[in-house]
Amino acid sequence: MPRVKRGTKARHRRKKIMKLAKGNVGGRRKQYRQARETVERGLVYAYRDRKVRKRNFRGLWIIRINAAARIHGLSYSQFIHGLTESGIAVDRKILADLAVGDPAGFEQFAQVAKAHLAA
Repeated sequence: MPRVKRGTKARHRRKKIMKLAKGNVGGRRKQYRQARETVERGLVYAYRDRKVRKRNFRGLWIIRINAAARIHGLSYSQFIHGLTESGIAVDRKILADLAVGDPAGFEQFAQVAKAHLAA
């Protein structure tokens, strides 16, 4: 079997890491070993925080819906329960957008939720 020297493959692998390390300070950008450790850690954070971002936005939407629902005399849980009972399936992202951008439209949802809570 012929001998494989691996020069180009190793260089490409190192260049890929060094390109990802762009923007770091000092040895984290210039020295391969430090750059690799930093890049690997950064990729772990990036993967984890893509999930965390979804959590954070859902929490923000719930806060906005709760604030708008309380203006109409409902708590968040009562509002969502009323919508569920009425068979309206609107996700929290859209409800939060209505609460901020179209208060009149949100008020109609609140009236429907109140009507189904009373029944």
